[in-house]
Amino acid sequence: MSNHTQQDPSQKPDKQSSEHETTHFGFQQVDKAVKADKVADVFHSVADKYDVMNDLMSAGIHRLWKRYTIETSGAKKGDKILDLAGGTGDLAAKFARIVGPEGLVTLSDINGSMLENGRERLTNMGIAGNVEYVQANAECLPFEDNLYDIITIAFGLRNVTDKDAALRSMYRVLKPGGKLMVLEFSKPVLPGLKPVYDQYSFKLLPLIGKLVANDADSYRYLAESIRMHPDQETLKGMMEDAGFERVSYHNMTGGIVTLHTGYKF
Repeated sequence: MSNHTQQDPSQKPDKQSSEHETTHFGFQQVDKAVKADKVADVFHSVADKYDVMNDLMSAGIHRLWKRYTIETSGAKKGDKILDLAGGTGDLAAKFARIVGPEGLVTLSDINGSMLENGRERLTNMGIAGNVEYVQANAECLPFEDNLYDIITIAFGLRNVTDKDAALRSMYRVLKPGGKLMVLEFSKPVLPGLKPVYDQYSFKLLPLIGKLVANDADSYRYLAESIRMHPDQETLKGMMEDAGFERVSYHNMTGGIVTLHTGYKF
């Protein structure tokens, strides 16, 4: 399946009740109703340079973080897998080969530019037939209940306006016995790492963004969004509140990145 289904990405649950509430966009406070559009602008801006920037920003280590996620997913032939905020399709490409023609990978992103880049990349890799592309808001997923064996969201949850709603939506569409894997930047736990990481994030990262993508502001936002994301224990509690059980997390690179895992029973 290579169709591209589009959901209105501005759709949000309980939109009226959130119209006058604020949330963070990086370090700024903005109206909840406009955050999704502001995040969309960032990713429209960086989409064409996204893969190059990922390699530069992480010195290629992001590939190891994603490989660990794949290896510990337990994905197998015939599975249905939802890759949320899937961007340019790093995880989806590998999952498509694992699940085979009997399985299905849904590559979903709220951002049309990122999703089209993902579709083009996978098509060029010769991956077709068991991948579908769906533009959707993670807070209100347009899928039926109990559909997926595995859901992954890599470096996307921190950009979601209502993370609790998104986690509940993921829980709904996951099969009983299914697994959610949240790969995300987190809080450094290695002694002495935080000040070095701060210097990198707020000085070097926007400079790399300016030189490579001609866009310092978007990469400054990305650094700020990482700092505003819940820490390891807080996210674990949020997943449990959404209904997930046996929630655990694994710190990588000194806690700069963490893989949270939870199950639906």
